[in-house]
Amino acid sequence: MAYIAICHDAESASSAELRESNLQAHLSYVEKILDRLLVAGPAGGVSNEDFALSVFVYDTDDVGEAERLLQGDPYIQCGLYGDVRLEPFIPAAGRWIGGKAW
Repeated sequence: MAYIAICHDAESASSAELRESNLQAHLSYVEKILDRLLVAGPAGGVSNEDFALSVFVYDTDDVGEAERLLQGDPYIQCGLYGDVRLEPFIPAAGRWIGGKAW
């Protein structure tokens, strides 16, 4: 099992600014926890100014660890995200997992 975090930017005029000004710290953090990520990335746009959400799939079956990984992200700490959902996730099929899990 894994945990998926779907993080929607707060509806604020400063969201794009927060995303941009904290980008390097966020990317450094992602590099630091790379071994705990199955996949991560922005969504909802085509450039850093357009993105409206981020998705993280954490390689852990421990909700506490997933929450700690999420809370350590500078994007969380600076208040970029307004709505955050952390849910259990079972990678079951697809190229990224090498086919199917059954």
